[in-house]
Parts: sequence; structure tokens; C-alpha cells
Amino acid sequence: MKNMEDIILTTTPSIPGHRIKKVLGIVHGMTARTRGVGGKFLASIQSAFGGEVSTFTRELEKAKQEALERMVEEARRLGANAVIGIDFETTEVFESVVLVSAHGTAVEVEPET
Repeated sequence: MKNMEDIILTTTPSIPGHRIKKVLGIVHGMTARTRGVGGKFLASIQSAFGGEVSTFTRELEKAKQEALERMVEEARRLGANAVIGIDFETTEVFESVVLVSAHGTAVEVEPET
């Protein structure tokens, strides 16, 4: 995992205790993931018994993290120190291919005085 400690990330449109100095633009990150043959096999066994398909959940979590990291890198290139209004979307593109995207607004913030 890349270091994201130097940038504020939030799903809210503002950051308590901070003032938005400049809106830098919309940023996004996305990744497409597929389950391999082994993952499909394990998922089919788990789905036969009901409940969470943990192999698929782990892959979605990895995809979410990749999309978030890519969005943060784009925000950094714009000079942002925060991303507000973050949202995630998940779409099945083909059978067992999932697209996960993250988007938000890159901003420059400063502490309120």
C-alpha cells in the first residue's frame, strides 16, 4: 500500500476545521479485476453453502484500494492536499471481470484560524 497519510481523504463535501483554498478538479482512479480459476472454484463452493464469498470480497477490497491509490496519485499531481466527496462505484464489465472506480474533488485546504 502506498502512503496516503499526507493527504486528507473524505466522503464529505467539507473537512471540519479546514477551509478550502482552491478547488483543483475532479480526480479518479480505476482498476479492473478478474478472479482466476482457483478463485472461481472457491467462490462456487462457498456460494453453494450460502453466506459471504470471502475470496471475491478480498479481490474487491484489493481493487478498491488500487482505485483509491490511483485517485490519490492524480490528486497529488494537481497539487492537492485533500480529496473531498469521494465515492466508489463497482460495475461488472464481463463475466467475472469487475471494474472498481473511485472519484472525488481534489482541493487545497488549510486549517481554519
